[in-house]
Amino acid sequence: MRAAIRHRGPDEGATEVHGRCALGSQRLRVLDLETGRQPVASESGAIVAVFNGELYNYRELRRSLSGHEVRGTGDTPVLPHLYEEHGLGFLERLHGMFALALWDGPRERLVLARDRLGKKPLVWTRLPDGTLAFASELKALLRLPEVGREPDLAALDAYLALGYVPGSATGILGIQRLLPGHVLVAANGTERVERWWQPEPAAPSATEAEWLERVRDTVGEAVRRRLAADVPLGALLSGGIDSSIVVALMAQAGPEPVRTFTVGFADAGYDERVYARAVAERFGTRHEEVLLEPDAAEVLPRLADAFDEPLGDEAALPLFLVCEAARSHVTVALTGDGGDESFAGYERYAAMRLAARAARLPAGTMAGAVRTLPGARGERRSSLFRAARFLDVAAAPVQERYGRLMEVFPAELRAELWDVEARPTWQLLPSPAPGVTGLQLVDVATYLPGDLLPKADIASMAHSLELRSPLLDHEVLALGLALPDALKLKGREGKQALRRAFAGLLPSEVAERGKAGFGVPLASWFRGELRDLAGDVLLADDSLFRRGPVERLLAEHAGSEADHGHRLWCLVMLSLWRRVHLA
Repeated sequence: MRAAIRHRGPDEGATEVHGRCALGSQRLRVLDLETGRQPVASESGAIVAVFNGELYNYRELRRSLSGHEVRGTGDTPVLPHLYEEHGLGFLERLHGMFALALWDGPRERLVLARDRLGKKPLVWTRLPDGTLAFASELKALLRLPEVGREPDLAALDAYLALGYVPGSATGILGIQRLLPGHVLVAANGTERVERWWQPEPAAPSATEAEWLERVRDTVGEAVRRRLAADVPLGALLSGGIDSSIVVALMAQAGPEPVRTFTVGFADAGYDERVYARAVAERFGTRHEEVLLEPDAAEVLPRLADAFDEPLGDEAALPLFLVCEAARSHVTVALTGDGGDESFAGYERYAAMRLAARAARLPAGTMAGAVRTLPGARGERRSSLFRAARFLDVAAAPVQERYGRLMEVFPAELRAELWDVEARPTWQLLPSPAPGVTGLQLVDVATYLPGDLLPKADIASMAHSLELRSPLLDHEVLALGLALPDALKLKGREGKQALRRAFAGLLPSEVAERGKAGFGVPLASWFRGELRDLAGDVLLADDSLFRRGPVERLLAEHAGSEADHGHRLWCLVMLSLWRRVHLA
């Protein structure tokens, strides 16, 4: 099991048996390089723990412990002592990203826990003999011969609907994720799972100026907190406002130039290197660029091997490659992930507001009319394509709109695709509570832990690179949720508080940009270098899907009748996942 996840911690590893509990760990040295080995134990050896992640308040936690002998100078050794003092309440004192396992020998109790938002993964299962097995990645559990490999068709149907598997499912029957902000306690042959944290808005401010000052202070502190490392540290710089602010604050925090890394495309419509360069020049960073010219035959199998749970987010590919490049220079990199969730940056938030007004119009009829225009079906990024999709959403019942907006394969298309005795079972995402905060909370509960955070963790840890996301600090999120809507959205432009708070810090061409997203030119790839591979994978004899509907998707895309690039990517990655991990 340890060998299967050695990439997560190639520097050292250990296995220890404590009575009925065996704990294994692989360590990436980031803090306390010499004495930070795991597992860690209390003075008596009664409490033992292994830990993946970082505690950003570890110095405060060490100072809070009196009468304890805490080994080394890092974060992990505080855990057994905190548990001794506070029981399960110790989790609330942890400020950071983590998945941990703790064995309480006297009680013969196993504790598994994940951080508040789910930045670090943890999967678990019960074996036929009753043993509870757990790991950071699914591929470690699959090393156990007792673990089954039967696909969870309900979870895979949800994957087709969303492009990721939501909730506690993993895509394999009997194996579950521990949800973010949850703790599992196992004893006496049974387990209980409880929620130990949930997102809540921070206290309100009286004036707009106070809100913006709090944004500057809270984000700045979150960045500074994440600079603790005893190894080289840098940043992934996309050229968007989120990562640009993180780099700017890193540059302010220390005298040394920040190491920055950017991915670019030969296709100018998807290339943001010019904006990243402007930020790099403004702050004098040591800047590296990765031009992405994918060799599908080489990259996609590597990606499928790394992602042992189904994930259809194509941005995983450039992230995987830029992390590989960054790891040759640094061990830790900060990112701008989370700005859209914390500060309401998604265009779909504005679309939901507009849809309420458009619903008074014959939106469904208008969508059909728009689709008859040239270009309305050919390119997902085109204005006509997006207009037709928006009008479809506006025509839906209010409780279904957000779910429709997030759908990849609608139910009728999933029903055509399935080549097994299955019918679509996934229902739409929950209807958000009113206001922008309601939309943010749905994303924090679904899209963030189901897609964005697994993508970032797996793509980076595949190369033994640790990513840190200051805009997903739980205090930053609480502040972002509390902001009034006027400081979230203005027209179609989100992140108003973040933009205004840091407007004077960034180059004007970056500060004034609208949201671009981390796009990948899938439309052209599936008409070019990925076309043959997609046909080979999706039309194979062992495919889960009916041949006719798949052939139609491939033909419509190849003939530019429609842009099915994202759908084809989801199907290809699901098929490769099944071939690589369930064979």
